[in-house]
Amino acid sequence: MKTILKTTALGLYLFGLLSCNANTKKTNEKDLAIAETAIHEPSKQFIKVALLLDTSNSMDGLIDQAKAQLWEIVNELSYAKCDDSKPNLQIALYEYGNDRLNGDEGFIRQVLAFSSDLDEISKQLFSLTTNGGNEYCGHVIQTSLNQLNWGNNPDDLKLIFIAGNEPFTQGNISYKEAAKLAHNKDVTVNTIFCGDYNQGISGYWKDGADLAHGDYMAINHNHTTTYVASPYDDQILQLNKKLNNTYVAYGSVGRQKMALQSEQDENAKGYSEANAVSRTVSKSSHLYKNDTWDLVDAEKSKSFKYEDLKDSELPAELKGKSKVEIKAYVAKKSEERNAIQEEIQKLNEKRRLYILQQQKDDANGLENAMINAIKTQAKAKKYSWQ
Repeated sequence: MKTILKTTALGLYLFGLLSCNANTKKTNEKDLAIAETAIHEPSKQFIKVALLLDTSNSMDGLIDQAKAQLWEIVNELSYAKCDDSKPNLQIALYEYGNDRLNGDEGFIRQVLAFSSDLDEISKQLFSLTTNGGNEYCGHVIQTSLNQLNWGNNPDDLKLIFIAGNEPFTQGNISYKEAAKLAHNKDVTVNTIFCGDYNQGISGYWKDGADLAHGDYMAINHNHTTTYVASPYDDQILQLNKKLNNTYVAYGSVGRQKMALQSEQDENAKGYSEANAVSRTVSKSSHLYKNDTWDLVDAEKSKSFKYEDLKDSELPAELKGKSKVEIKAYVAKKSEERNAIQEEIQKLNEKRRLYILQQQKDDANGLENAMINAIKTQAKAKKYSWQ
């Protein structure tokens, strides 16, 4: 029996080693030794995206596109698969080229480190404002590579997207040195020039992408985001209200985070109802997780224990309740959420087909530039799209 268990453990471990990445190193004796002593679950893949956005005076249109198109980008990434698993998503955000930032640090600010909190990402995007400044592309790329936790999983898809409109050569740190560092960390750098395609080439934006094995793209950053309304939008928005009612806020930040959720619903709706629909679809996907403040999501975490909950951390409707009563309440909310999310996903499939039939061109610059690059680069690591 022990031999059977050992063989099973070894098989599972080797399966993890031979997972999604075509470049995974061959199994060595050390790997085999580890496999014989413990059963290791295959590593969970991440798509890690760092957005480096120029927030100088001329970039209002770029920031507006980022705010307006966040949820469609998230939705597209939610369809990614690595073998039979769905990778997680983390997004980091930097601004650069803004006079309000510290010049000694290259006019760069880390707005948000890698995070899976989509509401927080949306909040920080909406906090960005523009001001004149110096745009040091090499400096901000190098800073993001050094500051962020990129990890060592060879199956992770690690991407930088830098967008701006000044020459790529500005600043004391060479973009060529930054590209070497990116290569060493298995990070692909994609460059998005906001303006004429050939002007971006002469400004070395294409060279920057080529050296870092990424894509060079040029977009009209002042183009207004276009939306296609569908016959399913109203139903999806109604379901969003029901979905919000399944959240059970707990802990010191519960109420605050629930308010943030509502605030980001309104921010999305501020652009259009179609954008609010896109956010609702994101909230129905596996990428929208709130285990730090919502009991329904928290219960799925291996580290969560009902015994650790304090009565003072519970919402009013659960105060004074027994563990059995709390578990039953959370289970009911979980069942309701699953049903609502499934209904949203079904409606969204019809919505996607409708939009595909109605859309005449790829008008949304930032969104399409990012999605096309991600899909192309994901193939090298055996990612696929549903």
